Amino acid sequence: MSLADFFRKKSSGDVAKDRLKFVLVSDRANCSPEVMEKIKNDIIQVISKYMEIDAEGLDIQITQTESETDNGTVPALYANIPIKELHHSTRK
Repeated sequence: MSLADFFRKKSSGDVAKDRLKFVLVSDRANCSPEVMEKIKNDIIQVISKYMEIDAEGLDIQITQTESETDNGTVPALYANIPIKELHHSTRK
């Protein structure tokens, strides 16, 4: 993947694919797509106070990870947030 590919606008097929992944992940985690979208929007709002991010490139997922306290698995929130620029002073 080149640097130009990273900043290209997503095609409608890519957007549809991302939405489908989003629905599948939220279904596996027993979390509605509406709640996942609210989580995503809240993350964007908070992180944007400290840095400029690529909101379209943000990817959140709920995955299963090994529990540290027992032999089972627990849900974990994974967020991949492309950073465009860090803010040098904090906004309030």
